[in-house]
Amino acid sequence: MNLTITPSRLSGTVTPPPSKSQAHRYLIAAGLAGDRSKVTNLAESQDVRATRWCMKALRTSGRRLPELNCFESGSTLRFLIPIALALRGGARFTGQGRLMERPQQPYFAMFEEKGIKYEQKNGFLTVEGRLTPGVYSLRGDISSQFITGLLYALPLLNGDSEIHITTELESKGYVDMTLEAMNLFGVTAEWGDPWTLFVPGNQTYVPKDVQVEGDWSQAAFWFAAISLGNPLEVEGLQQLSSQGDRVIRDFFVQLSLPGDEEIDVSNCPDLAPPLAAMASLRRGDTQIVNAGRLRMKESDRLSSITAVMNALGASLEERADSLTIHGRETLAGGCTVDCWNDHRIAMMTAIAATRCQRPVTLLGAECVAKSYPDFWSVYRLLGGDIYEHTR
Repeated sequence: MNLTITPSRLSGTVTPPPSKSQAHRYLIAAGLAGDRSKVTNLAESQDVRATRWCMKALRTSGRRLPELNCFESGSTLRFLIPIALALRGGARFTGQGRLMERPQQPYFAMFEEKGIKYEQKNGFLTVEGRLTPGVYSLRGDISSQFITGLLYALPLLNGDSEIHITTELESKGYVDMTLEAMNLFGVTAEWGDPWTLFVPGNQTYVPKDVQVEGDWSQAAFWFAAISLGNPLEVEGLQQLSSQGDRVIRDFFVQLSLPGDEEIDVSNCPDLAPPLAAMASLRRGDTQIVNAGRLRMKESDRLSSITAVMNALGASLEERADSLTIHGRETLAGGCTVDCWNDHRIAMMTAIAATRCQRPVTLLGAECVAKSYPDFWSVYRLLGGDIYEHTR
């Protein structure tokens, strides 16, 4: 789907969709608890559907090694690898887009130490073996998703385990969100120190009725719109949420002031696209640092953010693990940009387009369905001027 946005001001009240990160965690815990749990306020995004389908396949497939299609969901893939080993002795995973290119090395190093067989070939990852209680060492600077996967699986084993984190942990808030979800479903694990998680074995997930919170990650785009001069009100968010991306409130204040600023996204990499839109239209230079993990998202986001925002008329410089953004008063627009099959790049572009002088055409705008299927209809309801091209 290709869209042309004619610049216009957005206004009104907007409620972000349910949290994708929390939905993954609740659905997995509910699946491990059996059939009597109820998870409400779910968005029908592609990523959430992937987790729901894969959990069902894990529990119901008659094959010893079920085949699980995670589509483009990195969370689904990394969360379910240890769970499949614990429940079924393994699985055969596949996906779409760049998913099967995204790094799994922390698991591979662990597999080699534990004697678990794995093969990554022709777009499939096959893992086979059984997790046993013990000590598991994992890097913390690639993705916290590996730690979450182990946290869900280790309580199911017949003995106690420990997770030792061997490097600085990035996105710790996501690990804490996992611990919170597990606890809701009757399973405990706890920090012993900043490098060690203790996970008792012989635990059982118990059914629970839970409601998913509003998503601070998606709300960040509406905060960016407000920063760019669109009179919006954002509602439906838990102010004391465990979601790490709630830090967008602090960044919003930080970027509302003139002058040079530095923002560290090591614990909130998904905020980089809306932050880039905000920083492109403020007085001062902004450094977005510790952003190397953005290169292995749905797109290489350091490159895609730079390419798209510069095409709109912004001034960004891309470095190995950072962005430098020189603020401007307006953007020229009048261009066609590719969304890079990346939902967050499409939404960043839509928000930035509200401050362009001329229309902007987006190629592949349907990619928002990965996390925010209603984004374009909400954008229209808020006053966005969108023309959909027929092919």
